[in-house]
Amino acid sequence: MKTTYIGKGTVATALLVLTTFACNDQFLNIPATGQLASAQLTSLAGLDGLLISSYSQLNARGFTQSASSNNWARGSISGGEANKGSNAGDFNALTPFQRYELLPSSGQVNDKWNAMYEGISRANAVLRALPSASAEVLDTDKKRIAGEARFLRGHYYFELKRAFNMVPYVDETLDYGTGIEKVANDKDIWTNIEADFKYAYDNLPATQGAVGRANKWAAASYLAKAYMYEKKYAEAKALFDLIIANGVTSGGKKYGLVAKYANVFNAEFDNNEESVFAMQAAANTGSSDNANPDLVLNFPYNTGSNGPAGCCGFFAPSFELANSFRTNANGLPLLDGSYNTGANQLKTDQGLASKDPFTPDANPVDPRLDHSIGRRGIPYLDWQPHPGFDWIRDQGFAGPYSPKKFVFYKSQDKTLTDGSSWTDGYSAINYNIIRFADVLLMAAEAEIEVGSLATAQKYINQVRARAANADGFVKGADGKPAANYVIAQYTVPFADKVAARTAVQFERKLELSGEGHRFYDLVRWGVAAPVLNAFLAYESGKLSVGYGGAKFTAGKDEYMPIPQTQIDYQGNTVLKQNPGY
Repeated sequence: MKTTYIGKGTVATALLVLTTFACNDQFLNIPATGQLASAQLTSLAGLDGLLISSYSQLNARGFTQSASSNNWARGSISGGEANKGSNAGDFNALTPFQRYELLPSSGQVNDKWNAMYEGISRANAVLRALPSASAEVLDTDKKRIAGEARFLRGHYYFELKRAFNMVPYVDETLDYGTGIEKVANDKDIWTNIEADFKYAYDNLPATQGAVGRANKWAAASYLAKAYMYEKKYAEAKALFDLIIANGVTSGGKKYGLVAKYANVFNAEFDNNEESVFAMQAAANTGSSDNANPDLVLNFPYNTGSNGPAGCCGFFAPSFELANSFRTNANGLPLLDGSYNTGANQLKTDQGLASKDPFTPDANPVDPRLDHSIGRRGIPYLDWQPHPGFDWIRDQGFAGPYSPKKFVFYKSQDKTLTDGSSWTDGYSAINYNIIRFADVLLMAAEAEIEVGSLATAQKYINQVRARAANADGFVKGADGKPAANYVIAQYTVPFADKVAARTAVQFERKLELSGEGHRFYDLVRWGVAAPVLNAFLAYESGKLSVGYGGAKFTAGKDEYMPIPQTQIDYQGNTVLKQNPGY
């Protein structure tokens, strides 16, 4: 037997076991503490326990917050949607994400690598145990368990691929034991990722016995997403056609958009018809790790005031993102970029104390602004109107805004949050790795490339129509809309593919802001360098402390460096560093 080293710190077998086994009088027949006999692991309960352990790595339990599959650091901070927030000294290992200064020695980078390979290792443990499954494990069970394990392995490799590009590929045939085998990162792994999602699509049931488990349609959606990254638009379109017509959640609900945008991020509405595949969270289970520990820093900075969590001030939305929600008098976005100029820029309270008078911006904005960004004078869920300065730890470094998605309501405190730890910020809000609005907008992209511009416009308009539901607008104490919300659908046909691409790419920015997609979208569209350098030029004029002198370098910053720890561990003849590092 041999050990395959894919990352220092990865495990050989999954450690999570949900069943307690009886003692044996013959001590020589009792496995050592912390070990399980093969028969225990290959029972239906044992296999399901191994599988659940791979699911548990979705939020990178035991690793830094930036390692999680929600990608708020790399996907959103590096994507220009937010800055690190808090102040310059607090958790400053995250600052390089906003300045494109990640180094191979970064512990944040190494944790992302290790956390994803941990999930892979656990999925491989399931697949390795399946051939020895006990007689009670039916063929239908084997297909389901193998499909879920390969779906999860596909997810973790997808995360590694878009984070690092060239990474070692290890499957269940490379055994874990007493020898050593090192694996190079000299092969592209898109084919392997496709194979895992295809297997899951072909073998998983359309519905599952428990919500949160991957099903056939989640696998189809993830496979189509992989195709989009590979620019296989025809293959993606064929799948999207099937998904939109037939797709259902793991619990059997037909895919659709929830009526109110805010409910996508409300724990009371988890696993709704918009949830294609979600990272599950639960509160008050005896461990705050079952909530969402990866998001525990992302709240307004408040100590003793009437606000959520009592901390922390991280993940502060950017000026540029807030401006992006400006609309014209007809309710359409300013696709020419003029939202960052003159009076189109969103009015802010930057530099004002909370006691100083301030009137919020009165010009037209997309209503998703106030579901996505906390800003002065606008109700912050059911807590209070955002007070501005008093909820910002350091305005000069973080800016005037607070994160708002994935924040719990005051009425949910201690019921849908875990109050057993240092903060109530451990909430039961799921994170949707893929939601149906994401699917519709990817389908629109595929239609633009190989289908119909009219169909693409229809999909974009479905997303905008939900945002325009006045019942879902943020309301003031008088019951009236809290701001001048003006949003409309596109009625004039897109003139050409260029115009259609501009519209769908901007719609993804608005609809999915703060959800960890933006950076990866910019890279796959091939526009990361010009877009992000323009962002830096603008944002540094607002927050020079965090952005002054920062630069995105094309051909380098699209991918994180291979962790130096891993290169040292395997040798630089095995693992090759990414260009520019």
